[in-house]
Amino acid sequence: MTKAKTIKFAPPRSDFFSTLTQRVNTHFKTENVSRHANNHMRFKTIFMFCLYFTPYVIMVSGYVLNPWLMLGLSLLMGCGIAGIGLAVMHDANHGAYSKHAWVNSLLGYSLNLVGGSAFNWKVQHNVLHHTYTNIHDVDEDISPRGILRMTPHSKWVFIHRFQFLYAWFFYGLMTLVWVLVKDFVRIIKYQKDGHIQRQKSDVRKEWAILILSKILYVAYIFVLPYYLLPLAWWQLLIGIFAMHYVAGFILAIIFQPAHVIDGTSYPMPDNHGDIHNSWAVHQLCTTTNFANKSRFFSWYVGGLNFQIEHHLFPNICHVHYRKISRIVKDTANEFGLPYRSEPTFVHALWGHTKLLKELGRKPAVVAG
Repeated sequence: MTKAKTIKFAPPRSDFFSTLTQRVNTHFKTENVSRHANNHMRFKTIFMFCLYFTPYVIMVSGYVLNPWLMLGLSLLMGCGIAGIGLAVMHDANHGAYSKHAWVNSLLGYSLNLVGGSAFNWKVQHNVLHHTYTNIHDVDEDISPRGILRMTPHSKWVFIHRFQFLYAWFFYGLMTLVWVLVKDFVRIIKYQKDGHIQRQKSDVRKEWAILILSKILYVAYIFVLPYYLLPLAWWQLLIGIFAMHYVAGFILAIIFQPAHVIDGTSYPMPDNHGDIHNSWAVHQLCTTTNFANKSRFFSWYVGGLNFQIEHHLFPNICHVHYRKISRIVKDTANEFGLPYRSEPTFVHALWGHTKLLKELGRKPAVVAG
């Protein structure tokens, strides 16, 4: 297994990133705007929390007792979970929402509020994914085990031939797996790998937060409705499953096409742990934008259709990505570097499907 701490990116071969950073900084200075959240972002934050909690309050209040209507409200809560994750928690845990660390920390824990773990997410996403994007066995966002093959360096098994068909079903299970299993597995792994210590956190503290937040989540999402509503336990579980299935599916189909898409790169370090490109160029080679002209889509997904801008400047709030994308694209073109962008979300999903199908083929055996 490739160890993250042994991987080194090449020194910059051009002034691309320093020039780009200077131009982006000049943009914010000239426009006299903060790189953090604005009023539009604050409104969106309120909206996303309401999208999640309003259906919940309606259900536990007993105003709606029809099982089918309650199922519909559960699906709406799933959209709320995805909205909170994409458009609020994501910025907060990157430190991009506010200049005040306590605000970022508070909103970052919204992930715990919907059943996840902010700490695990920050290690997996901020540290491993953003630093080592698309590097096999290090970037855990593209390293699912067994059932899916998302890099050409992963082990191939026969069932992968059909992953372009069945992957969509498993995408819906993503948040449910996080809540029930993955968070516990990950915190044990991160403790063993030293990530908890490197984040300057305390193992006992993170375990306490994880366990307490899981208990509170189960209490309000299952125990309270069970005692307040005339529903059987299995009916509640169906609603919870449906809620998480919607959330997981939305999150997966937004994140996957950004990196697991036809034409992307999967660089591997050499025997010395060196990556050929600098970190910034590596991000351009492994990341793809999509549907940049769709304002509503961009609004709901937290600007994560501007993945290139996000990867280069994760500390900038997503409400600014559209404007700085022009600077990023022009600068990349100026330095002769790639700037991959799919015109629509459908194009991105098709590109993702094509790569899943390609990676599902049995690799050719190279003669020695």
